[in-house]
Amino acid sequence: MDDQATVLIVDDEKHTRDGLRLSLEDDFDCYVASNAAEAIEYLRNDRIDVMLTDLRLGEDDGMKLLEAALALPKAPVCIMMTAYGSVDTAVEAMRRGAYHFVTKPLNLDEVELLIKRALRSRTLEHENVALKQQVERKFSIEGILGQAEVMKPIMDTIQQVAPSRATVLIEGESGTGKELVARAIHNLSGRPKANIVAVHCAALSPQILESELFGHEKGSFTGAQERRIGRFEQANGGTLFLDEIGEIDASTQVKLLRALGEQTIERVGSSKPISINVRVIAATNRNLAKMVEEGKFREDLYWRLRVVTLHLPPLRDRKSDIAVLADHFLKELAKANGKTYKALGDDALPAMMKYDWPGNIRELRSAIEHGVVMSNSSRVMLKHLPAYLLNPGGLWVRKTPAAEAPPEAAPQAKSDLDVEEAEHQLILTALQRSGNNRTVAAELLGMSRRTLQRKLKEMNMVRTHRRRMKPELGGSIGEGL
Repeated sequence: MDDQATVLIVDDEKHTRDGLRLSLEDDFDCYVASNAAEAIEYLRNDRIDVMLTDLRLGEDDGMKLLEAALALPKAPVCIMMTAYGSVDTAVEAMRRGAYHFVTKPLNLDEVELLIKRALRSRTLEHENVALKQQVERKFSIEGILGQAEVMKPIMDTIQQVAPSRATVLIEGESGTGKELVARAIHNLSGRPKANIVAVHCAALSPQILESELFGHEKGSFTGAQERRIGRFEQANGGTLFLDEIGEIDASTQVKLLRALGEQTIERVGSSKPISINVRVIAATNRNLAKMVEEGKFREDLYWRLRVVTLHLPPLRDRKSDIAVLADHFLKELAKANGKTYKALGDDALPAMMKYDWPGNIRELRSAIEHGVVMSNSSRVMLKHLPAYLLNPGGLWVRKTPAAEAPPEAAPQAKSDLDVEEAEHQLILTALQRSGNNRTVAAELLGMSRRTLQRKLKEMNMVRTHRRRMKPELGGSIGEGL
């Protein structure tokens, strides 16, 4: 009877309870209660779809039972039974949330029909709520990702691909919202209650990444003091988001290919296959097709990943979204910082529209948070935003071909050393802005963390050489970073 709807019959007259139960139990899973206390006990501990209760329950008040039932997290549909002379009271019960009422003496066929109608109404209501939640999720996605014309086919693809199990590859510059898209696909899938587990591949060494993805057995390597469940197993039944997939090494690529093809994994230090049910979404800011041509990324894995491909355009190519995204971040960040909602001042948006946002949506959010924190008024003005917005070049130096640049703007580089110094200054500025967080700084600079680490080492070597040539120059560039 697990698939049958459950009906709770509440009446202080035994023959009424028993008569209703005998009449209804062929079609419904029936419970009976003689008073409000027994009824509440059932409602709290069992799944009750419909409660059929008398308005008069001896010393108990059926109206209070109705209110208590409707206040529960999973409230039943309530049908009231009443004597003919108490119809006005039954109507009042409907005003308070009862589905309908029937008068005594009862017509058992009418009661059965009314219960079935109530259940159909409940099912339709639940479907409408689910549909409304799906629509709300859709529009919340648009609020986060933008509404520019170039984004509409991307939104349509998200809606189309989400219910499937297809692997999705999301391409785009750093900060364009690739993880937001991955989470949107997960939320609109048939697995929204299951986990979505994110792995940032560039932040982990090959050995650690393999263990993170597939797990390891106790004693499988030095330091493996206990069994560890990997991200694939953590995401079982849900979604695994692999960010910066282009950074994984050749050995891990082979294991990932097998996991995608066979839906099985093996923990490090074990040969026992483990079945998984995981939907993989990958993201990259690199050109994987070019990496395949150069032999740096497996071609078979590339085609496994890009069953469906989404390319997110940079913010500079959809500036009409700046106002929408800024308003969204203003609301979110004002609330997060314990401030009332703020609006953009008249001078802020024009400056934001002129800026190219090389850090894309992530940089825009950072700038808005800066403005929210610095503003003590009801608006975020240009003066509250980061100072680099006043400079059309911003934090980054844009490379403009000399032939296209006006004569007075053409760079007058004295030597290759000036170019190195410019790059060093950009890196130092990014580190300063990120609070010396190298992962965030790398994202701001549009490079991987490994590349940033390599450049910092090179910078240390250059500065060390200069100190030897010019002893008066002190301090290593790596100090404090």
